[in-house]
Amino acid sequence: MTYMRDEAAKRAELVFSLFDANGNGVLDSGDFDLMTGRVLEAAAASDDGAKDAITAAFRRYWTTLAAELDANGDGVISLDEFRPFVLDPERFGPTVAEFAEALSALGDPDGDGLIERPLFVSLMRAIGFEEANIHALFDAFGPDADDRITVETWAVGIKDYYAPDKAGIAGDRLVTAHAV
Repeated sequence: MTYMRDEAAKRAELVFSLFDANGNGVLDSGDFDLMTGRVLEAAAASDDGAKDAITAAFRRYWTTLAAELDANGDGVISLDEFRPFVLDPERFGPTVAEFAEALSALGDPDGDGLIERPLFVSLMRAIGFEEANIHALFDAFGPDADDRITVETWAVGIKDYYAPDKAGIAGDRLVTAHAV
């Protein structure tokens, strides 16, 4: 069992609350359909391949959770079920990697390997993160002079977010309240 830092538990709780898109206190397949729709709407400029990849990544996220955690078959996942699993790299790592690659690629519709701040903000708002925290995260990723980050930087940042043993990472800015 990997040691889970408090920061990682807070990151998992935030993800759970955001993925609970219908606000009923548990995760179910409908939450992932709602989230997929929101993200696709924000990614209107992305090509069909990128849209298909994020749709598949959200679907895999849900099916992995359901297969691993819905032991009683009720179709819902509670926070207590979610937290230890989603932060287990051995059990959930491949799903996180697929999600990270798909989401970061969605932010690069022109295929130049760079993500501009407006699209990054739009995608992260579609997921439900607070705008001030999104900007703090983008700044932590060290944008270039044209206010862009690399696709790889974002993908690594997503993977780090789900790492149970990491603290002081860029993704912690999504959990901490930031002044606007």
